[in-house]
Amino acid sequence: MAEPIILDAKGLKCPLPVLKARKAMKNVPAGGVLRVLATDPGAVGDFEHFCEVTGHRLLARHERDGVFWFDIEKREVE
Repeated sequence: MAEPIILDAKGLKCPLPVLKARKAMKNVPAGGVLRVLATDPGAVGDFEHFCEVTGHRLLARHERDGVFWFDIEKREVE
């Protein structure tokens, strides 16, 4: 698996992390991973919903010291 593309959305409030992720996902190849770093606690639900709506797969979700990490695999067909 290739290294994930990193999107630093720390300090941004809802809905900006998801909007930036949607835009960044255009540069991720099918099957590639976008890792989003966010500090807004609302991002947890936002990214779960984002993946449900877009068909991308939420591979992992972590939280450490107030920073949330979301690894999102781009679906094969967009």
